[in-house]
Amino acid sequence: MSLTGASKRDPRIDVLRGLALLMIFVDHIPGNLLGLITMRNFGFADAAEVFVLLAGFSSMRAYGGIFERDGARRGLRRILLRLARLYLFQVGLLLTTLGVVLMWTSHFQQQPTIVAPILNAPVAGLAHALTLHAVPSYLDILPLYIVLFAAFPLVYVGLRKSLWLGLGVSATVWLAANFAGNLNLPNWIDGKSWTFDPFAWQFLFTIGAALAMLSAEHDGALPRARWLAWPSGVYLAFAFIASAPWAAWHLPSLQPLTMPTPDKTHLDALRLLDMLALTYLLLSSARLRAFADSRLLRPLEACGRHSLEVFAVGCILALFGRLLFRTFGAGLDMQIVVNAAGLVTMCLVGLWLERRHHAVVAARRPSTTPVMQTAISGSSSSAR
Repeated sequence: MSLTGASKRDPRIDVLRGLALLMIFVDHIPGNLLGLITMRNFGFADAAEVFVLLAGFSSMRAYGGIFERDGARRGLRRILLRLARLYLFQVGLLLTTLGVVLMWTSHFQQQPTIVAPILNAPVAGLAHALTLHAVPSYLDILPLYIVLFAAFPLVYVGLRKSLWLGLGVSATVWLAANFAGNLNLPNWIDGKSWTFDPFAWQFLFTIGAALAMLSAEHDGALPRARWLAWPSGVYLAFAFIASAPWAAWHLPSLQPLTMPTPDKTHLDALRLLDMLALTYLLLSSARLRAFADSRLLRPLEACGRHSLEVFAVGCILALFGRLLFRTFGAGLDMQIVVNAAGLVTMCLVGLWLERRHHAVVAARRPSTTPVMQTAISGSSSSAR
């Protein structure tokens, strides 16, 4: 299966990733009422699963295509450059967070919370943080992406050699992470482990990469089959009934039984199945493919196309949202201001970056007008 012809960006992937980024912003603010209608309330999985699966999908489309078209050396070079960019964004987010929290808590005479261990021991804390040994809970998605993307060459080679063997090896590591709870990376912040165990979450990343390869054989979409679509829909309905916050919605509970929240750290099987069912229905939907091209979704598509920058902006805006809620309360007026300002700003940043990207591409594209005029002039002279 060739990835060369599938390297063109898919608007569905960008729209879904943009939506996930907006939900991550909302969910990063404790006490945010808008969080009652984000994805985590309609099933076992949440926006983090969407982000990781689509990261694997996009990595295979973009960098798998480079490996196939330009060879391993060019592909590895591009991956190293991307890793450097990801790491710089993580360091920038960390330093910005530390600076904002330090100034805010000093001004309002508060005690820092999520980054308190680093601020209390700045030299040791920064050393641990810069080596990803200290990962604050609200800045933990990008380090996971860095580790998973660093492993992409292995994922690519495994899947290209044998799709099912590559998935089998990845599934084995996921199972080991679930049965051996200590198979994780240490986190100096709390003396425990990463919130997102990369040994478990690599399975979802690998599945996303495998889906990109499969969809390349079917014009970029997954084939729709009733025998798979119906069970997927039934499972999503079960996940919704079992996990919806009925009391918070002020509705009578429809839960047939009380279930503990599926483990997020090790990517519990219930969460994984939820994400797979949802992904299959979305990426095999012809209606979604047509709808993703509509002008109405351009802001989401722009956010997804420039996911790293928009994610970073969302993290900083969520930080200010947390601090505002903590300092001035989470009343309705503050809820409206924080959410409206955050969501609109993220969309505007995405649209601005997209417009700038098009301007740069247009400036680099050589103009054919003078050549055309010369050719026409020459033809006229010859005719005379």
